[in-house]
Amino acid sequence: MGINRIKGKRIAFAASGGLDSCTITHWLSRRGVEVICFTADLGQPDEDNFDEIKNRMLRSGAAEYVSVDLKNEMAEMGLAVVQANAKYEGNYWNLTGAARQVIMEGLLPEIKSYGINIFSHGATGRGNDQVRFQIIGTMLNPNLEFYAAWRDQEFLDEFRGRKEMLAYCSQNNIPVKASADKPYSTDANLLGLTHEGGRLESLQTQMKFVEPGIGRWPEWAEPVPEQFTIVFDKGRPVQINNSKMSLVEIFKYLNVNGGKHGIGIAENLVENRFVGVKSRGVYESPAMVILSYSYQQLLQQILDRRAIQFYQTTASFLGGQLYQGYWLDLGSQMARKAIAELTNLVSGEVTFEAYRGNLSYIASRNVRHGLYTNEGSMEAEGEFDHHDSEGLLKILTISARTASLSGQIK
Repeated sequence: MGINRIKGKRIAFAASGGLDSCTITHWLSRRGVEVICFTADLGQPDEDNFDEIKNRMLRSGAAEYVSVDLKNEMAEMGLAVVQANAKYEGNYWNLTGAARQVIMEGLLPEIKSYGINIFSHGATGRGNDQVRFQIIGTMLNPNLEFYAAWRDQEFLDEFRGRKEMLAYCSQNNIPVKASADKPYSTDANLLGLTHEGGRLESLQTQMKFVEPGIGRWPEWAEPVPEQFTIVFDKGRPVQINNSKMSLVEIFKYLNVNGGKHGIGIAENLVENRFVGVKSRGVYESPAMVILSYSYQQLLQQILDRRAIQFYQTTASFLGGQLYQGYWLDLGSQMARKAIAELTNLVSGEVTFEAYRGNLSYIASRNVRHGLYTNEGSMEAEGEFDHHDSEGLLKILTISARTASLSGQIK
């Protein structure tokens, strides 16, 4: 969809308040498009004054500005990712994928109330977000239309990248936080921060020039270790160090107090984007890492080996689904229901220590459905009889002996 198809119409623009949002909003409004900006409050830690986004968007030409508080939804999404261990390609906590899911589910009802059926965004044609916005949006509203400036030739003729957008904003007195000398861009929400672009795109560049937004690099972390005890009740964290907290409060607390110990800052992650290119970035997610660490300690005590194998397979599947924008489809529904069977069993408390980027297990207590008993002790405890293993090993070695004698073992 090009600019000519939306001139004279009202569109809903998902505005972050950043350089792209301000530039696109102003550019569209000058061409006769009525832009209603919708911003999701996801608990962005890099926004000192969230109300400033409203000022930036209205000064950028927005006809109206709507803010939707989705901090609780963002926290619930983060917990669901932790419970499912839904990381992408092993070590990325799906920070932006989770945020886009929350944004679409949270904004579309508001957009519908305005009678708008054209959704616009500032995602580039090289990235994942354009895919996420449109797949999720279409699942939620199959009649929704989309406009993406970064796929509009008229916009592309004028803007090739940040340099041109910064010049445009300066010429038109549009207030933006971005500057030409910042060597990367940042996307933030309650779950963490994603730093990408600029100097980070060179694989020859060490990444320590990035200034963490919610934590510290391990080398400059607190010099004294700190202990944390987290209590889970049916898969939900409810208490930290004897203090009961809401889920939003837990994320904020762990981001600050885990971040200062260098927890959850992942560097040099090269990932495969949905569109077929690779990207590189620095990701900060102290709370996600800490919650996952403590949650996994309990899982190891609760699940048997067959359940763990199924869980790991399901986790990998859901990590890819969320990354690509398919969190709501049938496959994800099936997998998430399987994970839900497990979360009700995860109750107990875990104590660990944070120190210079590392987490160290100390103790666990009151694990309600744990399978860890003294039957596995190396001492003379429990009812396990060593002699019972004699028959077991005779049976197990039958197939091993047959395979060897048949010449299958090289």
